Amino acid sequence: MKSYDRAYFDRWYRDPRVRVATAAAVARKVHLVVSVAEALLQRRVRSVLDVGCGEASWRAPLKKLRPRIRYVGVDSSAYVIARFGKRRGIRPGTFGALGGIGRSLRGPFDVIVCCDVLQYVPAGELGAGLEALSALLGGVAYRSEEHTS
Repeated sequence: MKSYDRAYFDRWYRDPRVRVATAAAVARKVHLVVSVAEALLQRRVRSVLDVGCGEASWRAPLKKLRPRIRYVGVDSSAYVIARFGKRRGIRPGTFGALGGIGRSLRGPFDVIVCCDVLQYVPAGELGAGLEALSALLGGVAYRSEEHTS
């Protein structure tokens, strides 16, 4: 079982030799997703749910684009929750447990982001997580799988 502690985030998100994405790359992806969502919704994006958000790398670029946006992150890392939870709007949870915390997240959300998460979700949790996501979605879902280590 993976440990999503500080060493994990230091290696994959801060070490320039192996990191999965730079801040500039994340900002470009955020801009793309917001632009597509707004084109489809025909209005500004007002809310984003980031499932498996880690340290909430999407939050700052989202707030820069849309300062009044409501950002909610969900992550299973005790390290992330303890260090960044309150300050960055991150709540404890896993993909499979979204159904149990869904109401407290106050959806639906204009955009749901699920980056580099699904490859780590046990097969038995996928169905419940996808069902919960569909209940929370009021717009556009975005997923990517780039980090395979």
